[in-house]
Amino acid sequence: MASSFNVADLADYIDLDKQSLLISAGSIIFNPLFWKPYPACYALAATIFSLGLLRDWLYKTALSEQPSHPLLETLYSQAAGYTLFIIGNILVVSSTWRLGITGTFLGDYFGILMDEMVTGFPFNVTSAPMYWGSTMNFLGTALVFGKPAGIALTVGVLVVYIIALRFEDPFTAGIYAKREREREAAKSGKKQK
Repeated sequence: MASSFNVADLADYIDLDKQSLLISAGSIIFNPLFWKPYPACYALAATIFSLGLLRDWLYKTALSEQPSHPLLETLYSQAAGYTLFIIGNILVVSSTWRLGITGTFLGDYFGILMDEMVTGFPFNVTSAPMYWGSTMNFLGTALVFGKPAGIALTVGVLVVYIIALRFEDPFTAGIYAKREREREAAKSGKKQK
């Protein structure tokens, strides 16, 4: 005669000491969270912020291993560097403040739009205060430390940001224009009824 089946016996065949089981369970829990707009945007924000910290550390490490140039070690160069750094940080911090986490970290790619496009400071100074402020921070740091290599890397930053803006500016303008058309269509549809 067959032995009786007991569900509790199945637990004896689950090895909780295996890391693969815990990783699998974690991914099962993670996936539904990640495909929802807000958790996904916050996860992307944490990733972008962490990569930014790594990038800044790598930049500073690279500069520390490079020679300084006497022309860049003057009082004027130092003053220009600190001025750029201050203005750059004002642009970056104020734009983050105005946009919040989802506005700063690509929430629009997840369908998370602000009520209106932000046009006040710092966006009334430049349409991309994060990028220009960040570029100013890189250049300011290069000047403060007197490093020509930092200036060269800043040119790389500038090129990357200019290329990114060629895609991001039209995308952002397009999604807000689309939403305005949808709002207008909804208003005119309500008026006709």
